Amino acid sequence: MDPSQMQGLPEDDQKRMLAMIESMQTRDSLRMYNNLVEKCFSTCVQSFRRKTLEKDEERCVTKCCEKFLKHSSRVSVRFGELNQQSMEQMGTPPSP
Repeated sequence: MDPSQMQGLPEDDQKRMLAMIESMQTRDSLRMYNNLVEKCFSTCVQSFRRKTLEKDEERCVTKCCEKFLKHSSRVSVRFGELNQQSMEQMGTPPSP
């Protein structure tokens, strides 16, 4: 949410809104991390014979994480582009 959109709200409401947004962002970050761990683990780890990962499992986890992070980064960039286009169509200047 653009902070300028909260200017008309009382200060207490602004603080509550910012705390709620921060909480949602934290929850979403944790959910994304948990999904990454679950996906890469279930895809890459084949056995539990040792305490450490085997070389091929380690390589797989590394590639899986890199791929996931690149995808997430691309989605974030694309979301920003679409958000900016939407703001321009509505006649609202984009936030810095």
